[in-house]
Amino acid sequence: MIDGKRINQISKKTWYKWSFYINIVLFFIVGLFIYLLVIDCLNYNRISYDWLYIARDIGFLSVALALIFFQFFRNLLKIMQRSL
Repeated sequence: MIDGKRINQISKKTWYKWSFYINIVLFFIVGLFIYLLVIDCLNYNRISYDWLYIARDIGFLSVALALIFFQFFRNLLKIMQRSL
């Protein structure tokens, strides 16, 4: 279990670096699952369970995009607070 003292000891530079890497991974995940969503929609067959693949793609896309937008608005809020 991580205690609060360890988290507070991490520098802002390290947090920004990790945030950058997480965003790059999230963008690759979004790209991959958009590709898979298109492929799954083109191969959709009403008889089989292809809708599960489409639901999987939409689920991963929604989580990844939610994290991206959360970080975007959090960083935007920080910039606005610093400039005021």
